[in-house]
Amino acid sequence: MASPLAYPKTKGTTVNRYNNRATYDVKTIHSIVNESSVLHVSFAPDAEDPFPAILPMIGTMGSFDYPSADLDEPLDCYLHGYVSSRIMRLATSSPQGLPVSIAATKVDGLVLALTPNANSYNYRSAILHGYASIVEKTEEKLWAMELITNSVVPDRWKNSRVPPDSAEMQSTKILRVKITAASGKVREGGPHDEAKDATREDVTGSTWIGVVPVVEKLCEPIPASQNKVGELPNYITDYVAEMNAKVEAYALNAARLP
Repeated sequence: MASPLAYPKTKGTTVNRYNNRATYDVKTIHSIVNESSVLHVSFAPDAEDPFPAILPMIGTMGSFDYPSADLDEPLDCYLHGYVSSRIMRLATSSPQGLPVSIAATKVDGLVLALTPNANSYNYRSAILHGYASIVEKTEEKLWAMELITNSVVPDRWKNSRVPPDSAEMQSTKILRVKITAASGKVREGGPHDEAKDATREDVTGSTWIGVVPVVEKLCEPIPASQNKVGELPNYITDYVAEMNAKVEAYALNAARLP
């Protein structure tokens, strides 16, 4: 049986602190990205500007060349943005692609320990390094727009007014990020207190310890004042129920681990 694909370790992506929580597994990292509502994309805006720029963006993993590729296979990261934004201008003028770093984080629990220093989060995080280029071909651009739209709510694309008109196509740009390296970090379980505190009855008897599960829950959809559709479509209600069950199960399971 073949070993799962893993990203190469580089100087910039190798996890040093708590490296027992590190993962370079392709499927795990891609899953964290796809389950994060917002991706933070960092890049160098100008040689004379000492500060990196960071943008919150909507994006998802996918492969235009192999649309049926699973999360455990090589994928690009597609990002949605406005035509005149700085990152789009820089990507346009970068023949090799604009170097970017992408961060994704999910918080699954508040870990409360005996001492403030031992408090923590249960979390899943991923960092990706790669080169961002503008998607120029219309076929790939439309495919990526559908992919990103459906990453928000599955089947939303075909249940909307599509295809985009010429003005929408001109004002929207899609970045394709070729990933060169990536790493993830995952914490699960309860608090890990030092023996010097765990053996003190005056401390253990007066301080509650445990995990408060954190769930990014989807609430009951509220129709817009302009909405003219009588019943909430099944594809939305099904997604809300499925996603809530999934994230709650993960957070509760992570909290119950040692």
